[in-house]
Amino acid sequence: MSAAPTLVVVGAGPRGTGLIERIAANAPTLYGDRPLDIHLVDPFPPGGGRIWRHDQSPLLWMNSMAEDVTMFTDDTVRLDGPVRPGPALDTWAADVREGRTDPGPDAAGEPGLRREIEELTGQDFPSRRLQGAYLRWVYEQSLAALPPTVTVHEHRGRALRVTGPRGGRQSVHLEGRAEPLTADLVVLTLGHLDAEPDDEQRRLSRFADRHGLIHLPPDFTADSDLGDLPAGEPVIVRGFGLAFIDLMVLLTEGRGGRFENDAYLPSGKEPVLFVGSRRGVPYHSKIGYVRPGERPPLPRFFGPDLAGELLNRPEPPDFYRDIWPHVDKELGYAHYHRLFASRPERTTADWTAFEEKYAAAGPGSAELRAVVAAGVPDPADRLDLAALDHPLDGVRHTSSDSFQEATRAYITADLARRHDPGHSEDLAVFLGLLSVYGQLIRFGDIGDWWHGFFSYLASGPPGPRLRQLLALSRAGVVRFLGAGTTVETDEERGLFRAGAATVPEERIEARALVEARLPDPSPRRTRSTLLRALYEDGAKATATGLLAVDPGDGRVLDRDGLPHPRRFALGPHTAARAGGAFTRPRTGGPAFGQNDATARAALTFLRDHGGTDD
Repeated sequence: MSAAPTLVVVGAGPRGTGLIERIAANAPTLYGDRPLDIHLVDPFPPGGGRIWRHDQSPLLWMNSMAEDVTMFTDDTVRLDGPVRPGPALDTWAADVREGRTDPGPDAAGEPGLRREIEELTGQDFPSRRLQGAYLRWVYEQSLAALPPTVTVHEHRGRALRVTGPRGGRQSVHLEGRAEPLTADLVVLTLGHLDAEPDDEQRRLSRFADRHGLIHLPPDFTADSDLGDLPAGEPVIVRGFGLAFIDLMVLLTEGRGGRFENDAYLPSGKEPVLFVGSRRGVPYHSKIGYVRPGERPPLPRFFGPDLAGELLNRPEPPDFYRDIWPHVDKELGYAHYHRLFASRPERTTADWTAFEEKYAAAGPGSAELRAVVAAGVPDPADRLDLAALDHPLDGVRHTSSDSFQEATRAYITADLARRHDPGHSEDLAVFLGLLSVYGQLIRFGDIGDWWHGFFSYLASGPPGPRLRQLLALSRAGVVRFLGAGTTVETDEERGLFRAGAATVPEERIEARALVEARLPDPSPRRTRSTLLRALYEDGAKATATGLLAVDPGDGRVLDRDGLPHPRRFALGPHTAARAGGAFTRPRTGGPAFGQNDATARAALTFLRDHGGTDD
């Protein structure tokens, strides 16, 4: 009797779980009742994986509200397979409270999680541990939905290498296991990966070692060793995104401090965090109101047809020249569509007439700017993406204290706006960003700027975290450095020194430096033994260090651009990275469509070629 076809999935976090869900949805029609063995390989528990694992501080939150998190498809997702609806995180929690569903193994035996489930509302920002419990439940439900002829084997460990001919079965070598897993197909859903430090980080680490200082290179904050950062002493922090927010929480509440009535009561164990970055301001707050009014009809100017036309040109499109003007026009359309509907007193034109002129004007053209200026007279009501990306350009302060006050005012204004439905054009732009992201994944590696800008504008911290940041600033526990932050080393004094263009005369000296950002995915520096081996064996890396894949179904490309028939990859380590492995309900979920395409391609191949070497 021949062995069942075998699929090995390396990575059992949210992306691997989403793939299993799509296999379960598509198997009845594409694969029938044939036998199939699926092997899941991950050192962390399936469902949550590393980032959402149970074993982390309960102080760490998601940056999405519970009602905005789902792992299930709906009719807004572009996919060929069947839609299988399921509960968003808040609905799942309600089902657990009412006894309609089992909470799963993580929440069942954890009083803290059960308490969070009991108190959770749709507008709350859950802990990452609670999201991990939801993901584990989704994983268990996906297993239960598989046909009875499909068997899943879990391997708690690391995959080190994938070998095998293009036309034959693959071998997946696991750490601590003598015999490799034999696979007809391999799918890599590795998630975010660690990396070796770059030249600058190595130089800074050597300097720190010579002088007995502390240097923490880019890392996942939850995994960083923060215990050596001294209480009461200055710590220079580069990075003002979500990694900084985690760092801020762990070094304040995590050391016994308390927030009460918009004030921070220190424990005395906190360091003083001097934070700066390229922009010099934190990511914009998550929008904090329920969706008002009609959604903009998206995509409008940057949809599948235009993306296909750009991709079919003889020369690869340049992001800034060929793509960005259309993105800018699309986001502008979302903004003005909502502005005209919600605040017509801020406009001087009929929407129908404005839309007609806006549509006729070329992307990025003077004509388009003139149309906007005529219809929206106040520049404050116009969408200026360049100004949003560089809020401190040209801003100078003669003292650090004046800059602290100005930054607190900036954050306060951002919080007010992002929680005011009277500015619902911001939510329309957010929806536009999601729509655009769904098209941009077709272009592969478009550079790092877009992904950073998207996160800064659309995936910032919860409002309560920024209110805590204000309290910490007023308490003197956090100090703002400004935009264009640089770090120097002083060999003579044995100290780090930081400054920024915003406060030219200010320099901060410290014995500790923390890089609050994720590691660089460059293939030369990845710590993933598996990825390094793939590159050595001929897999293609993009210019910014991502694994090249076919955007259609996720097959790994070789250096000649040919797709490997038996190797697939999904997730942020690939050139087809989407916004996230889960998303808001009814927003298209590009990752869900990718999971579906890969699942269908895998099932079709396994049906037709599984168990053979051709």
